[in-house]
Amino acid sequence: MPDDDAIRCDACPVMCYIKPGRAGACDRYANDDGQLVRVDPHVVLDRALSQGNPVVPFLERNRDWDGSIVNSPETFVTAIGAGTTYPDYKPAPFIISSEVAGVDMVTVVTEGIFSYCGVKVKIDTDRHLGAECSAVRAQGETVGHVTTNEYGSQMLSLGGVNHLTGGSRKEGDVTCEALLNLCNGKPVELTIDRGANVIVQAEKPPVVNGVREERMRVGCGSATIGMFAKQWFGKVDEVVVVDDHITGVLSEHQAGKLLGIRETGIKLKGRRSTPGRYFRVAEPGTAWGGTSINDPLMILGEFNPKFAWAGLRLLMVSTTGEHYAYFELDANLLPVKKNLPDSMRESVARIEENCEPALCTVLFMAGAGGSLRAGVTENPVSLTRSVKDALTRVTSGGAPVYVWPGGGITFMVDVSRMPENAFGYVPTPALVAPIEFTLKLADYATLGGHMNYIRPLKSIAPEEGRKRVAARPENPWPLGPSAPRSSR
Repeated sequence: MPDDDAIRCDACPVMCYIKPGRAGACDRYANDDGQLVRVDPHVVLDRALSQGNPVVPFLERNRDWDGSIVNSPETFVTAIGAGTTYPDYKPAPFIISSEVAGVDMVTVVTEGIFSYCGVKVKIDTDRHLGAECSAVRAQGETVGHVTTNEYGSQMLSLGGVNHLTGGSRKEGDVTCEALLNLCNGKPVELTIDRGANVIVQAEKPPVVNGVREERMRVGCGSATIGMFAKQWFGKVDEVVVVDDHITGVLSEHQAGKLLGIRETGIKLKGRRSTPGRYFRVAEPGTAWGGTSINDPLMILGEFNPKFAWAGLRLLMVSTTGEHYAYFELDANLLPVKKNLPDSMRESVARIEENCEPALCTVLFMAGAGGSLRAGVTENPVSLTRSVKDALTRVTSGGAPVYVWPGGGITFMVDVSRMPENAFGYVPTPALVAPIEFTLKLADYATLGGHMNYIRPLKSIAPEEGRKRVAARPENPWPLGPSAPRSSR
């Protein structure tokens, strides 16, 4: 039996009993002298504040609401710290009215409890992290898998309901912790089965096997040939751009043909695709061009004496310019390593210059289910239709989201564009994330919104724990006049 002075928290399915002065299992709600209070501050965005300003008090203490709609186009109430709709039947914590360019608007604000959620992680690196579908682990527990590679990046899919609730309790807890830290911009160490160890943090370079990545590749080997062929013409006889995916050979490549570069008799191991483009010249790895080789000559066969000649100048370089070597053929047509000529240093440096800084990108992805939609309207499907018809703009912590086509409200948001510490958790386990729905007041009435719960911005009391922060200038303003575009 709970103690007499404990109160029951109904903000999530755990339903903690909390003693005075203590917080619940999620550290988000506490018992303040018998009152259930939100521990984290409730965040509002202010477009007028400059970036980097310290947090300031929310709003001046105001009078009772006289029923008029407040003209507040420079202030946006986010869902961060707002509270949830659990146990699902009650309206969202904040349904805020405002006037924008003469149009009456409503923003419905709630923190969603997401079991159906995860993150997609883009890791800018040319190094091989692990085979596709390999398990990704945190603290020894499986939290996701490697998914398809993209151009110059390795991709991970982490979280999801199967890892959060479908496995062991430890797997769910570790998955929730990893997702929470990634979404709040903290570093997370991950290991990939039969692959690499990587430290991932949003907007920071990845650390692969203890080595901090500096740049992502300029392109595949073939693309690199096309971009820099003119700069090599006349300075070298042959160039091989080593790449785990598509290795390029200058003399065979169409760019070399159009420049009139002479055939060199070079032979590459691997599978020839189209002229000057080779697949699988070596096994994937963390060395030259994302392969396993440290000696680039390992991918070469014997030169054809019918075309090759003594003194042939050969440059081998990776797609980032991190690795390079220069050779000249001797009388036996064997490559002999030489110092890189000054005439070639500029082109190698140009490859490096055209490589963008390596970063990690974390996209939070979740499905807004019944509890969220019921907090907006008594007929949840009407909200889904309103979002699909671009009548309702969806944001997360004021940041723009991408809403997937098809059924439901499945959205993605770049966590680096959200305010700090926008995410929380509940120990079911699940993540807690902010979500806001903004639409015209007339449209809100049409979809069956909770009209009796609408209140103006000035009705929100300026009690301690609410804070105002600067909106990120790169984000579109959630109350902007332009209509949101349909995702269909």
